[in-house]
Amino acid sequence: MARQDYGDELTTPVQQPGGKLSNDGYGLLTATVVWKADKSNDLSIGNRGSTCPLNPALTAHKFGVTYDALGVATITVDYIGIDPTVNGGEYTNPQVSAANGLTSENITSHPNFFTQASGYGPIIAGSVYVQDPTGPLVEIKNPADFVSVVIGMNSDGTPITGLFNKKYSYVGFNGACFESIDGGRFIGFIKPTYKHFYGKTNYLANQTAFSGHFYTSDAAKVQKAISLLNVSSSTNNWNNNLPNIVPIYAGTEWNSPQPNPFSKLLLSQVNVEDFGSLYKVNYEVRYAAEGWHNSVYRNTASIPS
Repeated sequence: MARQDYGDELTTPVQQPGGKLSNDGYGLLTATVVWKADKSNDLSIGNRGSTCPLNPALTAHKFGVTYDALGVATITVDYIGIDPTVNGGEYTNPQVSAANGLTSENITSHPNFFTQASGYGPIIAGSVYVQDPTGPLVEIKNPADFVSVVIGMNSDGTPITGLFNKKYSYVGFNGACFESIDGGRFIGFIKPTYKHFYGKTNYLANQTAFSGHFYTSDAAKVQKAISLLNVSSSTNNWNNNLPNIVPIYAGTEWNSPQPNPFSKLLLSQVNVEDFGSLYKVNYEVRYAAEGWHNSVYRNTASIPS
């Protein structure tokens, strides 16, 4: 028996009841709408960028088609957008997580190594060093320090002299040994009597990293985020160039006058992907209690907002 068609011919897609709209709590809206159409119908209803019938702030991200019996196509379209009441619909609030741990760092970078740092016990190495025969001999680099020594005798009994090219190294607190009186190369901790330091070269330092993501419809904001990679900041929005990508509840001790050369936040990673008509920006921020010096890392003080 030939097929008999009745009712709507579905020459254009017909929206089905039961559409779903969700808000992730950060301002990202997602929706799913099902359409019915004749299998020969144009499927442009699911094209990327098509407006969502549930909320015009959303556009199509992707779609799938199921070819049912009787020549009917079921089109399932996923939509995405930003709540217009959140940041004017320009970007979502960042969704952030924090990782706190310890990482191995050279002992000479310890804040209490040369001078007394707040919250720590006695200085580790200090800043005054004295020549000590318990330390290894080091090469003399200053010609004024060379010493003439007898290295043999001539047949007539006169001495043969030469220049002594090594001298004792210098030692500070806890057996910390250096090659020169003003520090220079750190050789190591050389005195076994200081068991907590002897042979040590590294220590465990705090490491905090914030990672998160936000969505934006503004390509300029994506470009700004990329341009700020490896730039330090004393504010959690990089001088108002970004959303507040580090949450206030994580603490505000990074705040300091902007000219401070040791800004404590560093944008260390920025990854971007298309997500419908939006851009998803994934990022990582590293926090350093001692700060990131502006001689090495650019600071937002030099970047206009």
